[in-house]
Amino acid sequence: MGEASKRSTIYFDPQLHAALRLRAAHSQCSVSAIVNEAVRAALAEDQEDLAAFQQRATEPTLSYEELLNDLQAHGKL
Repeated sequence: MGEASKRSTIYFDPQLHAALRLRAAHSQCSVSAIVNEAVRAALAEDQEDLAAFQQRATEPTLSYEELLNDLQAHGKL
């Protein structure tokens, strides 16, 4: 990491905190490292979702009513 780490207070559900501490001990990583990795993964997933939305921006839209009518017309409902 090139920059100094920033400190933040996070309140975990007690059971989640216990599980997180056990995982940290088992994997010989810090709780901070595990939380940072989880946040990175969540942000990367968000980035992938946004890219997918952008790729599909030109697709035609279908209203909920049209979807239901199409499902019924094809014997799916």
